[in-house]
Amino acid sequence: MKERPRVQDFDWNLLAIAGAICSIGVLEIYSATHASAMVGMQSRQLIWIGIGLAGMILISSIDYHALLEQAPALYLFGVGMLLIVLLIGHARSGAKRWIAVGGLMNLQVSELMKLIIIIVLARYLSEVRTDRLTFKDLVKIAALTGVPVALILVQPDLGTAMVLVPVAAVGAFLAGIQWKHWVVGVVLIGLMVPIGWNMRHHLKPYQQQRIRTFVHPEENPRGAGYQILQSQIAVGSGGFWGKGFGKGSQNQLGFVPVRYSDFILAALAEEQGFIGVCVVLLLYLGLILRLVDNAQKAKDRAGMFVVMGVTAILGFHVLVNAAMVIGYMPVTGIPLPLMSYGGSATAFVFLALGLVMNVHMRRFVN
Repeated sequence: MKERPRVQDFDWNLLAIAGAICSIGVLEIYSATHASAMVGMQSRQLIWIGIGLAGMILISSIDYHALLEQAPALYLFGVGMLLIVLLIGHARSGAKRWIAVGGLMNLQVSELMKLIIIIVLARYLSEVRTDRLTFKDLVKIAALTGVPVALILVQPDLGTAMVLVPVAAVGAFLAGIQWKHWVVGVVLIGLMVPIGWNMRHHLKPYQQQRIRTFVHPEENPRGAGYQILQSQIAVGSGGFWGKGFGKGSQNQLGFVPVRYSDFILAALAEEQGFIGVCVVLLLYLGLILRLVDNAQKAKDRAGMFVVMGVTAILGFHVLVNAAMVIGYMPVTGIPLPLMSYGGSATAFVFLALGLVMNVHMRRFVN
């Protein structure tokens, strides 16, 4: 019986898969930016990966039970930070999502809130002592999730707000949601779709534009539909084997916007083709399966809920980003984990993996 966990007890297979995805991402960021004014972005990404790895080691060294005990304080801190963002946050492209930290970098607080909601819901669900969630339990879960979702929507940041919902849904499913509550939820969603569609004219102009672009991107190929159409062209032109590293015209000539971030999969598809995309998606599948394996081996329900919360968020990110790139979902600004360029997003993924390592390292600790 181990007395305390050590770094040697890391899930090295999980870390190897994450490292492989990061390596492909750094190479593709270099390919997408080396011939442009954004040269050197791959170096900054490497710095963020290093910071993320340090954060992963730090958070894995703190017993996750101690983090769960501080869940109420963490929740209040996260909500308070989201309120501060709305008051004095740094605005960019009409969205107020960042707080300046020491004048050196901008922190996206909503990324931190993802970690907090995982811990908070894991704490609450692990304390439910019945095999089935009551309606009261579901209301509490909805309230805990709904407050940060509402504050993030005000920023506005629909993509990140959406990411918090799968954590609650997966947690409720594993905790034992009753079938009648599932039926009620599905019916309510079904009723909200036509109501929401009829109310689309009351949405903000940019939201209306996104809906129109998703439905008919070809109507404005040089404006709102430009991004998704160029992404589809890049994906289609790659064929099976791709054009080769650094040889994609859509990528190298900058036709695909944010090809180093949200649309990095489109750049990869053009240069590495269908086979390259399959390799990346298989790596993500391996990552998800490894996370599920860690959840199954957790020493308690709390650890299982923590790991499955991380699994829900990362799986949702991959699914939505891949669908967005080929035009099957609206453009929401959800990055591809570990591949897309971005400091806060990269740090979040490694901190989330740190929570998983935390649970994995303590699975045999008494």
